[in-house]
Amino acid sequence: MSQEDNRYLTEADIDTIAEKAADRALEKVYAEVGKNVTKKFLWIVGAAAIALAFWLTGTGGLPKV
Repeated sequence: MSQEDNRYLTEADIDTIAEKAADRALEKVYAEVGKNVTKKFLWIVGAAAIALAFWLTGTGGLPKV
């Protein structure tokens, strides 16, 4: 590597890199939060569907199989 190949980062370069890194990190956080919210929502929907099925079976709303 010659002396000409060395390049120092300017403040603007550092700021650009930092902004890109922060954006990517935030995107990952949003994706993870979205997964967790979706998973919890589906658990609640599933639990409600099972509870509704038991309730309807108990009141005669659904025929017993």
